[in-house]
Amino acid sequence: MAKIFVVDHENRADVIAYQVEYENQADLLAYIVKYENQARDDLHWYYVKYENQASIKLYWANYAQQASLKVFLVKYENQAKWNRSHALRGRL
Repeated sequence: MAKIFVVDHENRADVIAYQVEYENQADLLAYIVKYENQARDDLHWYYVKYENQASIKLYWANYAQQASLKVFLVKYENQAKWNRSHALRGRL
C-alpha cells in the first residue's frame, strides 16, 4: 500500500526518488490514485497530507544519481508496473 508523504529534506525520507522523463529509464511506473482506498500496492500511489498517515516518506531528488528509486508517473492505471527487480518492491 503506497500512501506517500513527500518530505522537504532528504534526511527525513525513507525513500529518495527521482522522476525520470522516459518509461524505459524507470525502476517503477507508478499511477497516482484519487482516493486512499485505491492505494493497494506499490504501483498505486496516494499522496497523504500528514506524515502519520503515510506508509512511506518520499523525497524527490533533483538528480538521478541521488535517488535509490527512479519513477515514471503514468497516465493510465493499466500502465503501472515494476520495470525491473528492485529492493523496494513490496515495501512502499
